[in-house]
Amino acid sequence: MSAVVDMPRRASRGRARVLLRRLLHVRGVAAVGAGVITIYALVAIVAGFVAPYPTTSIVAPSLEPPNAQHLLGTNGLGQDLWSQMLVGTRVSLFMAVVAGGGTLLLGTLLGMLAGWRGGRTDALLMRVIDFILVIPALPLLIVLGAYAGPSLVAVASVIALISWPPSARVVRSQVLSLRSRPHLRAAVGFGAGTLHVMRRHIIPEIGLILAAGLVGAAGRAVAMEAGLAFLGLGDPVQSSWGTVMRDALNYKSLFLTPAWQWWLVPPIAALAMFLLALTCIGIAIERRLNPRLARHPGAERAGRGRRRTT
Repeated sequence: MSAVVDMPRRASRGRARVLLRRLLHVRGVAAVGAGVITIYALVAIVAGFVAPYPTTSIVAPSLEPPNAQHLLGTNGLGQDLWSQMLVGTRVSLFMAVVAGGGTLLLGTLLGMLAGWRGGRTDALLMRVIDFILVIPALPLLIVLGAYAGPSLVAVASVIALISWPPSARVVRSQVLSLRSRPHLRAAVGFGAGTLHVMRRHIIPEIGLILAAGLVGAAGRAVAMEAGLAFLGLGDPVQSSWGTVMRDALNYKSLFLTPAWQWWLVPPIAALAMFLLALTCIGIAIERRLNPRLARHPGAERAGRGRRRTT
C-alpha cells in the first residue's frame, strides 16, 4: 500500500529531475539568462510610465514599510523605493549597452589592428595594453570618473576606456591564428583590402567570441557603474541601484531598524540577478565555443546504457 502511495511522489521527483537537467543544459541556461535580461529590458522601457512617483519627491513618511501605495516602502527621506528601483533598471541597461558595447568596439578594433598589421603597430599596442593592465582598475576608475564628470555618458566612456585591453588581447590572438590560413592569403593575393578581409573573413570567424566578450563587458560595466554610484561618482540626478545602496548604507541606524530589508536588499538582489543572467548567457556561449565543456546528450545516454548492461 505504501508503495502505491509513494508512486506519485516518485513521479513528481522524476519530473523535477528532468526539468532541472533541461535547465542546466546549454540551451536551458541560455534561455533562463535571456528571459531574465528580457524582463529587465521591458522594465527599463516602461519604467518612466509605470513608476508611481518621481524618484526625488518626498511622498510619505521616512522608513515606511512596504504597503499597497509603496511596494518597497520608503527611504530615510520618504522617497518611494519602488520608483527608484524601476528607474535604476534603465540606468543599468544603459551602462550594459553603451559601456559594454564601447568596450567591445575598442577592443575589437585595436585587437584586429594589432593582429593584422603586426610589427611595430602590434608592439606599440601591446605595450599600451600592458600599461593599462598594470594600473589598478579601481583607483584609475575613480580618478578618471572624478575628472570626467558625473553624467552617465561620461561614466560609460570612462568604463569603456579602462576595460578594453582584455578584449583586445583575445581578438589579437584570434587574428594572429587566422591570418596565416590559406583562404586569407589567397584573398590578400587577389588584391582584397584590409577592410574587406576583416568584414568578410575575420569578423564572421570570431563572431561567437565577440558575443561572449560583449556579455562579459556588459556585466563588468553594470558592476562598475554600481560601484561608482555607491562611491558618489555617478550621476546625482539619475537614480540607480548603486545610489540606492549608497543612501541605505549612509543611513547610520539602518541595521537597528527593519528598513534594511526593503531598502538595502532589493538593489543588491536586482544587481545580483542581472549579473547572474549575463553569466548564464556567457556560459552558454562559452560552451558553444568549446563543445568539450558540454557533454553530448547522446553520448551521455549511451554511457548510461553501457553502465546498465554491465
